[in-house]
Amino acid sequence: MRFLLPLLFICSALLCLLPGCEPKEDLLITDASAKLEFSRDTVLFDTVFAQVGTVSKRLWVYNRNSRAVKVDQIRLADTNPGTYSLIINGDERQAASGIEIRGKDSLLILVKARLGAGNINTPFLVAEQLLFTTNGNEQDVKLVAYGQNAYFHGPEERISRNTTWPKNRPHVIYGVVVVDAGVTLRIQPGTRIYSHAGAALLVRGTLLINENTSPATELAPTDTATFVRFQGDRLEPFYSDIPGQWAGIQFDASSRNNVLNFTEIKNAAFGLVIANVRNQLPRPSVTVRNSVFRNISGANLAFSGNGSGGGVIGLSGDFDLTNCLFTNCGEYAVRGIGGGSFNLNHCTVANYTPGFRRETASLHFTTEPASDEPLSNPISTSIRIRNSIVWGSIPDELFFDNSDLYRGSIDIRNSLLRTREYASAADAPGKPGLGNAALSNIINENPKFKSAPDNSAGRYDYRLDTLSPASNKAVYNPLVPRDLLFKVRNTATPDLGAYERVNP
Repeated sequence: MRFLLPLLFICSALLCLLPGCEPKEDLLITDASAKLEFSRDTVLFDTVFAQVGTVSKRLWVYNRNSRAVKVDQIRLADTNPGTYSLIINGDERQAASGIEIRGKDSLLILVKARLGAGNINTPFLVAEQLLFTTNGNEQDVKLVAYGQNAYFHGPEERISRNTTWPKNRPHVIYGVVVVDAGVTLRIQPGTRIYSHAGAALLVRGTLLINENTSPATELAPTDTATFVRFQGDRLEPFYSDIPGQWAGIQFDASSRNNVLNFTEIKNAAFGLVIANVRNQLPRPSVTVRNSVFRNISGANLAFSGNGSGGGVIGLSGDFDLTNCLFTNCGEYAVRGIGGGSFNLNHCTVANYTPGFRRETASLHFTTEPASDEPLSNPISTSIRIRNSIVWGSIPDELFFDNSDLYRGSIDIRNSLLRTREYASAADAPGKPGLGNAALSNIINENPKFKSAPDNSAGRYDYRLDTLSPASNKAVYNPLVPRDLLFKVRNTATPDLGAYERVNP
């Protein structure tokens, strides 16, 4: 034991005389062959609103060598000064020098863009280069942003006189934009409206979209440029089909004579809501033609405790819906609370919800009051469905609460329906018999859409397949001479739903 300490002392001294061993990956390589590699050659920002900063995009810089390299300089070429900003290795700065990247390691750079306002109405491109100098090598990554100037509205903006929103630029809504009572907001054909998270359009007056187009004289345009489109303001591909990104459009009790024609509402918590909770008369009315409600869910919303999101929700309101498509509506396609009038003609409810589980019927009606506030008038309900398809991912896509109170006002015929509850040919307590042969309904036969979640994957097409039982089963209505895609309907035997059958 007495020799142990001297032996340890001698070993320590010998170790001090040995040359230092530095990890190989920390030794700098200075050869010009030591180039960097990048996770992408172009950082692309596709369609950026000029006045709004973008999300951050990642650029990984890789050192594939076994030894470390020193990046002498990272900088922007400044072709468009002030457009792009960088976070390099966790620090916000526009340039860096002398950054070492260990062997087989990487460096993260975050890139953001803010294009600044301009006077150009058409989309424009702003390009830049991010330059890297390493051991005499000059390398670059392109930064590209497609910009679009826009009109910005809100938060808490009030439209207090008759106004038209032009189509020459997109419109972006922040917060709640209010159309005052007695005031009309018109939106030009082809306008695009993008709404920030939680944003809404609150209509106390009148909203008119393509209101001058007569159903009897509609001509098929060469494209869909007529459509006015509402969606969220997150334009990255990941968000293209995600519901609940903005609130929706609400009509208050004072709203009158609204018309939405050739309109698409997508990715919202609700599409259209009439909020007339005291059942004031005359009830607010909304006429909707040739329109699409897609990717709607308000899982975190509640309307006076009576439910959550939906394509169309009437809290004691009147809706007239023609040539409309409802799909991927997470709670309801059409929801009626506290009475009201609901008229559906040549509509397609293809309410598949592949992204989440739905347990509520697509069409859901109740006479229960919309709130605890005293009612101004007794509740009355009218439900009329013609030439339509009501289908989806659950066995019962119709529900009538307290139906015995308004059974005489339920008129559903010449339609294809998915229902177990009301499939009988005879009425029963609380169960109208929609299978009665005199009504000419088709009960529980798959409509055979051209492409739907139950027969294919990917993007879906709710036109009818050539073998669809809904083909040639409608009764021609001269007020609906064309389908949602502007195709002329067969005057003798048109098809059910919003689309004429696809020809072989």
